Amino acid sequence: MLKKVPLSLSVLAFAANAATYQVTLSQPAVVQGKTLKAGEYRLNLEDTKVTMVHGKESVEVPVKVESVAQKYDNTSVRYTGTDQPSTEKPKITEIRIGGTKTKMVFNN
Repeated sequence: MLKKVPLSLSVLAFAANAATYQVTLSQPAVVQGKTLKAGEYRLNLEDTKVTMVHGKESVEVPVKVESVAQKYDNTSVRYTGTDQPSTEKPKITEIRIGGTKTKMVFNN
């Protein structure tokens, strides 16, 4: 029984560092060189990486997590390159999580 307790505590500690969020991409986009389709995504955030899950597809990318002073009202996605020719997809630079002070910053 004592051997199971440390394992249980380590699982709880791991779970405490992970967070899950939902986001909708309104258009196809690129993050860290990986193309994402428009649609609903589940974001599994763990320390310095986020796994973006869309149906059966998933993409894991490094991310810098920042905390801001005030909570965001809504979840929003910030893009660059939206003024580029239609052959190039915009790049995701930030995802701001509504109801939290969390901002994910992507280095493209």
